Amino acid sequence: MKKILTVIAFFLAFQSASAQLFTKEKVANNPDPKDEELLSWGYFIGFNQYDFKFEYNEDLRDILVDRTFGFHLGLIGDMRINDYLNLRMEPGVFFTTRNLQYDEGYFNGMEFNDSDLLREIKSTYVHLPLLLKMSTKRINNFKPFVVGGVSAAINLSSNEDNPNDNNSGEFRMTKNTYFYEIGFGIDFYLLHFKFTPSIRGIFAINDEIIRDNDPNSPWTGNIAKMQTRGVFINFTFQ
Repeated sequence: MKKILTVIAFFLAFQSASAQLFTKEKVANNPDPKDEELLSWGYFIGFNQYDFKFEYNEDLRDILVDRTFGFHLGLIGDMRINDYLNLRMEPGVFFTTRNLQYDEGYFNGMEFNDSDLLREIKSTYVHLPLLLKMSTKRINNFKPFVVGGVSAAINLSSNEDNPNDNNSGEFRMTKNTYFYEIGFGIDFYLLHFKFTPSIRGIFAINDEIIRDNDPNSPWTGNIAKMQTRGVFINFTFQ
Protein backbone atom coordinates (compact mmCIF):
# COMPACT_ATOMS: atom_id res chain seq x y z
CA MET A 1 0.00 0.00 0.00
CA LYS A 2 2.90 2.39 0.77
CA LYS A 3 4.33 1.75 -2.69
CA ILE A 4 0.99 2.50 -4.32
CA LEU A 5 0.55 5.75 -2.35
CA THR A 6 4.12 6.80 -3.23
CA VAL A 7 3.48 6.27 -6.95
CA ILE A 8 0.18 8.21 -6.80
CA ALA A 9 1.85 11.09 -4.92
CA PHE A 10 4.64 11.20 -7.50
CA PHE A 11 2.06 11.20 -10.28
CA LEU A 12 0.13 14.15 -8.79
CA ALA A 13 3.31 16.13 -8.14
CA PHE A 14 4.52 15.48 -11.67
CA GLN A 15 1.18 16.58 -13.08
CA SER A 16 1.37 19.86 -11.15
CA ALA A 17 4.96 20.49 -12.24
CA SER A 18 4.13 19.64 -15.84
CA ALA A 19 1.24 22.08 -15.85
CA GLN A 20 3.64 24.86 -14.90
CA LEU A 21 6.43 23.86 -17.27
CA PHE A 22 4.45 23.03 -20.39
CA THR A 23 1.37 25.25 -20.35
CA LYS A 24 2.84 27.72 -22.84
CA GLU A 25 1.08 27.02 -26.14
CA LYS A 26 3.16 25.01 -28.61
CA VAL A 27 2.56 23.44 -31.99
CA ALA A 28 0.82 20.10 -31.38
CA ASN A 29 2.48 17.10 -32.99
CA ASN A 30 0.35 14.30 -34.39
CA PRO A 31 -2.85 16.43 -34.32
CA ASP A 32 -5.05 13.44 -35.30
CA PRO A 33 -3.64 10.89 -32.84
CA LYS A 34 -4.72 7.33 -32.26
CA ASP A 35 -5.92 8.52 -28.86
CA GLU A 36 -9.27 9.33 -30.46
CA GLU A 37 -9.77 5.83 -31.90
CA LEU A 38 -11.71 3.18 -29.99
CA LEU A 39 -9.04 0.56 -30.70
CA SER A 40 -5.36 1.16 -31.42
CA TRP A 41 -2.27 -1.02 -31.70
CA GLY A 42 1.45 -0.81 -31.13
CA TYR A 43 4.47 -2.67 -29.87
CA PHE A 44 7.02 -2.40 -27.07
CA ILE A 45 10.57 -3.41 -26.30
CA GLY A 46 12.44 -3.06 -23.05
CA PHE A 47 14.57 -4.37 -20.22
CA ASN A 48 13.64 -6.25 -17.07
CA GLN A 49 15.18 -7.27 -13.78
CA TYR A 50 13.52 -10.10 -11.87
CA ASP A 51 14.03 -10.92 -8.20
CA PHE A 52 12.61 -13.36 -5.64
CA LYS A 53 10.95 -12.64 -2.30
CA PHE A 54 11.46 -15.50 0.20
CA GLU A 55 9.66 -16.48 3.37
CA TYR A 56 11.41 -19.05 5.55
CA ASN A 57 10.40 -21.79 7.99
CA GLU A 58 13.52 -21.35 10.16
CA ASP A 59 15.77 -18.40 10.88
CA LEU A 60 18.73 -19.23 8.66
CA ARG A 61 20.77 -16.89 6.48
CA ASP A 62 18.86 -15.43 3.55
CA ILE A 63 19.21 -17.00 0.14
CA LEU A 64 20.93 -14.35 -1.96
CA VAL A 65 19.56 -13.54 -5.40
CA ASP A 66 22.03 -12.37 -8.04
CA ARG A 67 19.85 -10.34 -10.45
CA THR A 68 20.71 -9.67 -14.06
CA PHE A 69 19.07 -7.53 -16.73
CA GLY A 70 16.88 -9.33 -19.22
CA PHE A 71 15.17 -8.37 -22.44
CA HIS A 72 11.54 -8.39 -23.55
CA LEU A 73 9.30 -7.43 -26.45
CA GLY A 74 5.61 -7.62 -27.25
CA LEU A 75 2.46 -6.13 -28.74
CA ILE A 76 -0.11 -3.63 -27.45
CA GLY A 77 -3.87 -3.63 -27.85
CA ASP A 78 -5.47 -0.47 -26.48
CA MET A 79 -9.21 0.28 -26.00
CA ARG A 80 -10.16 3.90 -25.33
CA ILE A 81 -12.77 4.34 -22.57
CA ASN A 82 -12.62 8.16 -22.42
CA ASP A 83 -10.03 10.95 -22.56
CA TYR A 84 -8.41 9.76 -19.34
CA LEU A 85 -8.91 5.99 -19.18
CA ASN A 86 -7.70 3.20 -21.47
CA LEU A 87 -7.94 -0.57 -21.12
CA ARG A 88 -4.83 -2.32 -22.42
CA MET A 89 -3.49 -5.77 -23.16
CA GLU A 90 0.28 -6.11 -23.57
CA PRO A 91 1.20 -9.73 -24.39
CA GLY A 92 4.95 -10.23 -24.58
CA VAL A 93 7.89 -12.60 -24.23
CA PHE A 94 10.35 -11.97 -21.40
CA PHE A 95 13.84 -13.47 -20.99
CA THR A 96 15.66 -13.33 -17.67
CA THR A 97 18.23 -15.13 -15.48
CA ARG A 98 18.48 -15.25 -11.68
CA ASN A 99 21.18 -16.97 -9.62
CA LEU A 100 20.47 -18.25 -6.12
CA GLN A 101 23.39 -18.35 -3.68
CA TYR A 102 22.88 -20.62 -0.65
CA ASP A 103 24.76 -20.30 2.61
CA GLU A 104 26.75 -23.33 3.84
CA GLY A 105 24.45 -23.45 6.90
CA TYR A 106 21.74 -24.98 4.72
CA PHE A 107 23.96 -28.08 4.35
CA ASN A 108 24.77 -28.53 8.03
CA GLY A 109 25.90 -32.13 8.57
CA MET A 110 25.74 -32.94 4.84
CA GLU A 111 28.43 -33.40 2.26
CA PHE A 112 28.36 -30.76 -0.47
CA ASN A 113 30.54 -29.05 -3.04
CA ASP A 114 30.64 -25.49 -4.38
CA SER A 115 28.19 -26.22 -7.19
CA ASP A 116 25.54 -27.18 -4.61
CA LEU A 117 25.59 -23.63 -3.22
CA LEU A 118 24.56 -22.09 -6.53
CA ARG A 119 21.43 -22.54 -8.64
CA GLU A 120 21.08 -20.76 -11.98
CA ILE A 121 17.46 -20.11 -12.95
CA LYS A 122 16.87 -19.15 -16.57
CA SER A 123 13.28 -18.19 -17.30
CA THR A 124 11.34 -17.46 -20.46
CA TYR A 125 7.94 -15.98 -19.66
CA VAL A 126 4.94 -15.51 -21.91
CA HIS A 127 3.46 -12.53 -20.06
CA LEU A 128 -0.25 -11.65 -20.42
CA PRO A 129 -1.32 -8.48 -18.55
CA LEU A 130 -4.67 -6.69 -18.44
CA LEU A 131 -4.08 -3.07 -17.44
CA LEU A 132 -5.97 0.14 -16.76
CA LYS A 133 -4.11 3.25 -17.93
CA MET A 134 -5.11 6.51 -16.16
CA SER A 135 -3.83 9.64 -17.91
CA THR A 136 -3.86 13.36 -17.24
CA LYS A 137 -5.10 15.88 -19.77
CA ARG A 138 -2.69 16.24 -22.69
CA ILE A 139 -0.25 19.11 -22.10
CA ASN A 140 1.02 20.25 -25.50
CA ASN A 141 2.93 17.14 -26.68
CA PHE A 142 3.08 15.34 -23.31
CA LYS A 143 0.67 13.21 -21.33
CA PRO A 144 1.76 11.62 -18.01
CA PHE A 145 -0.07 8.55 -16.75
CA VAL A 146 -0.17 5.79 -14.16
CA VAL A 147 -1.03 2.21 -15.00
CA GLY A 148 -2.06 -0.80 -12.94
CA GLY A 149 -3.65 -4.18 -13.29
CA VAL A 150 -3.23 -7.94 -13.08
CA SER A 151 -1.38 -10.44 -15.22
CA ALA A 152 -0.61 -14.10 -15.74
CA ALA A 153 2.65 -15.55 -17.00
CA ILE A 154 3.60 -18.95 -18.39
CA ASN A 155 7.16 -19.92 -17.51
CA LEU A 156 8.38 -22.04 -20.41
CA SER A 157 11.53 -22.96 -18.44
CA SER A 158 9.83 -23.92 -15.19
CA ASN A 159 10.82 -27.66 -15.09
CA GLU A 160 7.56 -28.23 -13.18
CA ASP A 161 6.98 -31.62 -14.81
CA ASN A 162 10.60 -32.75 -14.56
CA PRO A 163 10.85 -35.76 -12.20
CA ASN A 164 14.42 -34.77 -11.28
CA ASP A 165 14.93 -32.28 -8.46
CA ASN A 166 17.84 -30.36 -6.92
CA ASN A 167 19.68 -33.56 -6.11
CA SER A 168 20.13 -33.83 -9.88
CA GLY A 169 20.80 -30.10 -10.28
CA GLU A 170 17.25 -29.19 -11.36
CA PHE A 171 15.60 -26.24 -9.61
CA ARG A 172 11.86 -26.41 -10.34
CA MET A 173 9.20 -23.70 -10.38
CA THR A 174 5.50 -23.60 -11.16
CA LYS A 175 4.62 -23.10 -14.80
CA ASN A 176 1.89 -20.53 -14.12
CA THR A 177 2.41 -17.34 -12.10
CA TYR A 178 -0.06 -14.55 -11.30
CA PHE A 179 0.90 -10.94 -10.63
CA TYR A 180 -0.39 -7.50 -9.83
CA GLU A 181 1.36 -4.59 -11.53
CA ILE A 182 1.70 -0.83 -11.05
CA GLY A 183 3.74 1.78 -12.90
CA PHE A 184 3.91 5.20 -14.50
CA GLY A 185 5.19 6.86 -17.67
CA ILE A 186 4.80 9.71 -20.16
CA ASP A 187 3.31 9.72 -23.65
CA PHE A 188 5.38 11.85 -26.03
CA TYR A 189 3.54 12.92 -29.20
CA LEU A 190 6.02 13.04 -32.07
CA LEU A 191 5.29 14.06 -35.64
CA HIS A 192 4.08 10.68 -36.89
CA PHE A 193 3.71 8.42 -33.85
CA LYS A 194 3.50 8.32 -30.06
CA PHE A 195 6.58 7.27 -28.08
CA THR A 196 6.13 6.19 -24.45
CA PRO A 197 8.85 5.38 -21.91
CA SER A 198 7.52 3.84 -18.70
CA ILE A 199 8.58 1.90 -15.63
CA ARG A 200 6.52 -0.79 -13.91
CA GLY A 201 6.79 -3.03 -10.88
CA ILE A 202 5.32 -6.55 -10.80
CA PHE A 203 4.59 -8.67 -7.72
CA ALA A 204 3.66 -12.36 -7.76
CA ILE A 205 0.59 -13.50 -5.84
CA ASN A 206 1.15 -17.28 -5.72
CA ASP A 207 3.96 -19.46 -4.32
CA GLU A 208 6.17 -20.56 -7.24
CA ILE A 209 8.54 -23.14 -5.83
CA ILE A 210 8.22 -26.86 -6.60
CA ARG A 211 9.71 -28.59 -3.59
CA ASP A 212 12.15 -31.45 -3.76
CA ASN A 213 11.03 -35.01 -3.04
CA ASP A 214 12.96 -34.95 0.24
CA PRO A 215 11.09 -32.67 2.70
CA ASN A 216 14.43 -31.92 4.39
CA SER A 217 16.10 -30.85 1.16
CA PRO A 218 18.68 -28.09 1.80
CA TRP A 219 17.49 -26.28 -1.35
CA THR A 220 13.73 -26.18 -0.69
CA GLY A 221 13.07 -27.53 2.82
CA ASN A 222 13.41 -24.16 4.58
CA ILE A 223 11.46 -22.12 2.01
CA ALA A 224 7.88 -21.42 3.14
CA LYS A 225 7.10 -19.27 0.10
CA MET A 226 8.96 -18.00 -2.96
CA GLN A 227 7.46 -15.25 -5.11
CA THR A 228 8.77 -13.36 -8.11
CA ARG A 229 8.98 -9.60 -8.14
CA GLY A 230 10.53 -7.43 -10.80
CA VAL A 231 10.94 -4.13 -12.59
CA PHE A 232 10.18 -3.47 -16.26
CA ILE A 233 11.50 -0.55 -18.32
CA ASN A 234 9.35 -0.30 -21.43
CA PHE A 235 9.65 1.73 -24.64
CA THR A 236 6.34 1.79 -26.50
CA PHE A 237 5.58 2.86 -30.07
CA GLN A 238 2.01 3.53 -31.24
